[in-house]
Amino acid sequence: MIDNKAFRGVVPPVVTPLKADHSLDVESLERSVNRMIDAGVDALFFLGSSGEVAFLPDSLRAQVLEAAVSIVDGRVPVMAGIIDIETLRVIEQAKQAESLGVDALVATAPFYALGGPKEVERHFRDIHEATSLPLFAYDLPICVHTKLQPDMLIRLGEEGVLQGVKDSSGDDVSFRWLIIGNNEVGHPLQILTGHEVVVDGAYLGGADGSVPGLGNIDPYSYVEQWQAAQAGDWPAVKTIQDRLARLMDITRHVKATVGFGAGVGAFKTALWQMGIFNTNQMSEPVQALTGEDVERIVAVLKREGLMEAAAPIKASFEG
Repeated sequence: MIDNKAFRGVVPPVVTPLKADHSLDVESLERSVNRMIDAGVDALFFLGSSGEVAFLPDSLRAQVLEAAVSIVDGRVPVMAGIIDIETLRVIEQAKQAESLGVDALVATAPFYALGGPKEVERHFRDIHEATSLPLFAYDLPICVHTKLQPDMLIRLGEEGVLQGVKDSSGDDVSFRWLIIGNNEVGHPLQILTGHEVVVDGAYLGGADGSVPGLGNIDPYSYVEQWQAAQAGDWPAVKTIQDRLARLMDITRHVKATVGFGAGVGAFKTALWQMGIFNTNQMSEPVQALTGEDVERIVAVLKREGLMEAAAPIKASFEG
């Protein structure tokens, strides 16, 4: 088993490339994964929100993890999202992921029959009992409608139930309390921020790493930023973050849709236009970005130096 301290640094949540028929595009996945590993990322998180996990049927989730483990081939740790509506379904996902050879699991709170703190804590304990893999809690209240409380997370960390937390709550105050409380009891949890635009602040506060969706687009800058933080070069950390914040404009000016269609849709469109993905196909019922939205994304990529100024805009899928 990989020590939980291996899950630190830059851990991009991998965007799942799809063909026009909504099947997995393994060729594009391999290009993207190899590019991020070549950039120096520390681990990869498959089947997170950026991977459209909530949209993928069980069979496709299994295909993603099988391909991920094969492509990564032990070069970095593989984290797998086991995100489902209730505990027994999550345990099924955990057992499937473990059988496919991943290195760690990431689970949200349950999100259909909403319970209270007692049920959420039991949810994580039950998952832990069902697997031998390190388990990370994914704090994502905007999607699951439950905010994970720092005291519970730290207690589960001390008991060895949780090995870490991926925090995408947007609650900076709670995040800071989580870091402080975790340090006070010996740092049992690896704490990762999921907010790619404010990673500098998270590192300054003591975060153990980041899970930036934008790292699919520019993994090199996130690796550079982590290395600068490790060296204590905080002016460089901020300068790099400002550059990445400007790159995040690819998601901010989408007009056709909102939510996953604008965020993950922009990531997929950027990867498609950069020649890493063959399509920008989304999972149903979300539609791929087209027209002026694509043009705006390309303009940002060119402005930030991720596409040549003369590069033409792709107008249709290649595959």
